[in-house]
Amino acid sequence: MDTSAINDLNICVATENGSGSASSNNVLFKAIFKMGIPCSSKNMFPSNIQGLPTWYQIRASGEGYLSRKDVIDVMVAFNDATTAKDIHRVRDGGLILYDDSTPLAPHLKRDGIQYIGFPATKLVAKLVPASPLRAKQRNMVYVGVLAYLFGIDMDVIRAVLEDTFGKKPAVIESNLICIDAGYQYAKEKGFTQNICRLEVIPNGNKGKILTEGNTAAALGAIFGGASVICWYPITPSSSLAEAMEYYLPRLRKPKDGKKTYAIVQAEDEIASVGMIVGAGWAGARSMTSTSGPGLSLMNESIGLAYFAEIPCVFFIIQRGGPSTGLPTRTQQSDISLMYGASHGDTRQIILIPHDMTSCFDLARQSFDYADRFQTPIFVAMDLDLGMNIWSSEPLKLQREPFDYGKRISAAQLDEWTKTGKKFRRYFDQDGDGIPYRTVPGNEHRMASYFTRGSGHDADARYSEDENDYKYILDRLRKKIRYRAEVRS
Repeated sequence: MDTSAINDLNICVATENGSGSASSNNVLFKAIFKMGIPCSSKNMFPSNIQGLPTWYQIRASGEGYLSRKDVIDVMVAFNDATTAKDIHRVRDGGLILYDDSTPLAPHLKRDGIQYIGFPATKLVAKLVPASPLRAKQRNMVYVGVLAYLFGIDMDVIRAVLEDTFGKKPAVIESNLICIDAGYQYAKEKGFTQNICRLEVIPNGNKGKILTEGNTAAALGAIFGGASVICWYPITPSSSLAEAMEYYLPRLRKPKDGKKTYAIVQAEDEIASVGMIVGAGWAGARSMTSTSGPGLSLMNESIGLAYFAEIPCVFFIIQRGGPSTGLPTRTQQSDISLMYGASHGDTRQIILIPHDMTSCFDLARQSFDYADRFQTPIFVAMDLDLGMNIWSSEPLKLQREPFDYGKRISAAQLDEWTKTGKKFRRYFDQDGDGIPYRTVPGNEHRMASYFTRGSGHDADARYSEDENDYKYILDRLRKKIRYRAEVRS
């Protein structure tokens, strides 16, 4: 097979949402990864449950480039509704694969690209009994055709299926039969292409893992000590909270039969933010995950947490806006909304991860920052980072003690009392803008104070005095400057 490139390929699979293509696309992507070839994927899906177009893009790059290419080398056109559009997205000299169980209309033929048709529907009809499963396993046929054309060994395909469906041998075999049917058909017909050849890179991805940013962030939050998680479902952030629901019982075993965490799916975003602000005030490491519309609804309580200086963490997985916008498209347009969240003069801390390692590390560190600076912390991600599968070095936990900041105990207050030092909730004792705080359960008689979102003085008493107001805002600003110096 005469090809012009090795391990440099961009594949796009066009299907219909709900058609079962997610499984076949994952098998294809993981097979390329298992060959040791650096690769990345992007799933472009609609915001409905079933029926609208979806595209899945895989980039394989022997040189390790993982960003999206601006051209498509190979298009698997398995959605009649978008075929005309999909064909014109392919570069000159590219390749179109399609199901020729129904002939391709003449007007869809384009000069300068190669067409390969194969009867996926007819092949799977001979192999799979009539059932809803048949339509979904049709997608496995194009995996086999691609495997033959680009040099993916069927042993690699089998290994991926075993990794994916290890405890379901019947599922492995039924999928393998359909993939092999496509492979053998392409082989019998002598299909060729001159775009690229995929070749194994020995130890190419050795030690690397595949994960999503939302999963990495969820694990980081768990190891960061998150104990109260309150959320309301919204794309593309839901899978972060769902990952915590999955991993927390496995990683944080109950003590004396009692869980050391709470996960609450609230009735809406306003309820969920109220819960985490209350939990943060009580001393828990609390968090929520949401996207732009949810962040908009949370602004009032964010302002309360900022002004009353209550630690809590917000994972914002950005999507297309404004308004409902494009729920399943990626965008990074909420940075300013996070920075100035709530009305009034607020300046929030934003942590911005860029890969799986930083998703894990910054998620873990966010709770230390929230406690240290007694303020909301925002972890700004997006759909692309959060919901797509990325290759990564293994996530490494830096085992450091939690930093609870200036949270003082009854014993410390006793020492203060003996030396004549007074606990003043919103007073700058150390010159860094960060006051000391107590949490419920501190039995010292001087530990209590009144938490409020209205004007207050350094002793947490209600005040509308302009000097008190200026003192609090100036101290908050000093705290902002201090935290910037800590990061630099």
